[in-house]
Amino acid sequence: MAHDATAFITTVAIAFVMAFTLGFIAQRLKLSPIVGYLLAGIAVGPYSPGVEIDVELATQLAEIGIILLMFGVGLHFSVKDLHAVRGIALLGAVLKTVLATMVGFAMARFLWDWSAGASLLFGVALSVASTVVLTRELEARHKLDSREGRITVGWLIIEDLIMVLALVLLPAIRGLLRAGDLPEADQLAPLAQMLALAIGKIAVFGAVVILVGRRVAPWVLGQVARTGSRELFTLSVLAIAFGIAYGSSELFGVSFALGAFFAGMVLNESDLSHQAAADSLPFQDAFAVLFFVSVGMLVDPNVVLAHPVWLAGAVLIAIAGKFLITFAIVLAFRYPIGTALMVSAGLAQIGEFSFILASLGVELKIMTREAQSLILATALVSISLNPFVFKLIGPLERGLSRWGWLTGLINRYAALPEIPKSEVPGGHTIIVGYGRVGSVIGAELARQERPFIVIEYDRVAADKLRQQGLSVVYGNAAAVAVLEAAHIATAGLLVIAAPDGFAAGHILTQARKIRPDIKVIARSHSAEQLAFLKRRGADFAVMGEHELAVVMAEHSLRELGVAEYVIDGVLKDLRRGETFSPVYKA
Repeated sequence: MAHDATAFITTVAIAFVMAFTLGFIAQRLKLSPIVGYLLAGIAVGPYSPGVEIDVELATQLAEIGIILLMFGVGLHFSVKDLHAVRGIALLGAVLKTVLATMVGFAMARFLWDWSAGASLLFGVALSVASTVVLTRELEARHKLDSREGRITVGWLIIEDLIMVLALVLLPAIRGLLRAGDLPEADQLAPLAQMLALAIGKIAVFGAVVILVGRRVAPWVLGQVARTGSRELFTLSVLAIAFGIAYGSSELFGVSFALGAFFAGMVLNESDLSHQAAADSLPFQDAFAVLFFVSVGMLVDPNVVLAHPVWLAGAVLIAIAGKFLITFAIVLAFRYPIGTALMVSAGLAQIGEFSFILASLGVELKIMTREAQSLILATALVSISLNPFVFKLIGPLERGLSRWGWLTGLINRYAALPEIPKSEVPGGHTIIVGYGRVGSVIGAELARQERPFIVIEYDRVAADKLRQQGLSVVYGNAAAVAVLEAAHIATAGLLVIAAPDGFAAGHILTQARKIRPDIKVIARSHSAEQLAFLKRRGADFAVMGEHELAVVMAEHSLRELGVAEYVIDGVLKDLRRGETFSPVYKA
C-alpha cells in the first residue's frame, strides 16, 4: 500500500485504470461496462493477490458518486412528479419490501438455519434495489423521464426512507435480533418513540428542503449565473448538492444520497436546472465508476466458492423473486403489462443500502462476515445481470400478448367500457398511442371532423381521455381482441404513433391478419426499426429524429436565403437518399 500522502492518488489512479481496461473488454464482449467495473474491484480488492488499494478510501469516493448521481436524478424529478405517483410508490414500495423480506427471511432461517436476526437482515438487504444501477439503466434507455421512470424512482425514494428508518432502529434492537426473541411489552414504547422521532426528522427535513430550498437554491443559482463565470456556476451546483446532502445527514440523520436527491428536486424549479445537470454529469460518470469498483472490492470469492447454493438462492430472490412480486403489485394498481415489466426489471437487483445494512449488521455482531460477503456477491451478480433482465422486457411482453386468456383477464379487470358499434361510423382512423405524437394527429383529425378511436396502453391516460369525450380502447394493440374492440374491420386507416418501431411492426402484423387491406402509418426511432416496419408491410413509416433533421435543414437553408426551388430539391434528395431514407413509403 502506498504512503498515506499518496493514498488518494494511488486509489483513484488504479481504480480508474483497472475500471477502464475491464470495462472496455466487457463492452467489446457485448456485456455492460458495469460488469467490468465490478471485476476491476475484485481484482484490486483485499481478497485477491497482487495490486491492492485502500478499501475505505475507495468506498468514500464511491459515496461521492452516489451523491452526484442522486442529485442528477433529483434535477429531473419534480415534486409534482413525486405527487403524481405517490399511491403506487408508497404502497408498492412497502408491500414489495415486506414480501421480499419475508421470502429472504424464510430461506435463510428455515433452509440455511441462520439466526433470526441474521435472517431478518438478509431479507431486508435483498428487498432494496440499487438507485445507482437503476438510474443508469433508465438513462441508457431514455426512460428516466417516462411514466415508468417516475414510478420506479418514486418507489426507490420510499424504499430509501424505509432503509433509513431501519438503520436508525437497528442499533436499538440489536439485543433482540441477537437473541431472536420478540420484544417485551415494556420495550415496545421506547422503540415506538425512536421510530416516531426518526419519521419526524425525515418529515421536517423534507418540509424544510422543499419549502425553503425551492426558493433559496434557485435564487442563488440565478445570481451566480449572472456573473457569467462558468467555473463559479459549476462550483455553485456542486456546493448546493454536497451542502444539502451533508446538512441533511448531520441535522436530520438521513442518508447523503437522499439529501442530494432532494437538493436536485429543489433546483428542478429553476430554469437553470438543465445547465446544472450538464455541468454535474462528468463528475457523476467518473465517481459512479468508483462506486462499482468499491462494491467489487468487498466481495470475498472464497465465500462464493464455499456456498454456491446460498448464492444461487439469494440471486433467485433478488432477481426472479422481486421481479414477480413487483410485477404483481404494479398490475394490481391497474397499470399496463409493459409498465409492470419495466418497473419490475428495474427493481430486480440489490445495491448500496444492502451494503450499508450488511456492514452495520457485522459491526453490531448480528450478521457474520460470511453473510455480508454473500450479500455483496449477490449484488455483484444481480447488478451484472440487470441489463439482460431489461432486454427480456420486449420478448416477455410479446409472449404475454400471445396468451389471449391472460391479457383478456387483465383487460377485463381494468377495461374501459366497450365502444358500441352504433357509435362507430365506419371508415374511422385508429390511433395507437396518444402521447405527444398521437395527440397532435388526433387534434387535427378532430378539427377536420374526421372520426377516430384511440388505443391506449396507459390505464390512467385512457381514463382521462375517455373523460374528455374521446373514444378510447384500453389495452395492448398487438392483441387481436383489442384491435377488434377498436372496430378495425370497418376502419379506414391505422396510425401507430407509439415510439417503438419493433412493437409497431407486431401491431401491424396482427392488424393485417384481420384487415389485410388496411392502410398503416407508423413511426420508428432507428434505421433497424424502419427496415423492420418495411419488411412487415407498412404503407408509410418515418423516423422521428431524421425527419426532424430534415425540417431543421429546410429552415436553415431558408434563413440563409437559398431559393425555394433549391430547397425543394434538397428536401426531396434527403428524403429519398439511397444510403438512408428517414421516411419509407410503399
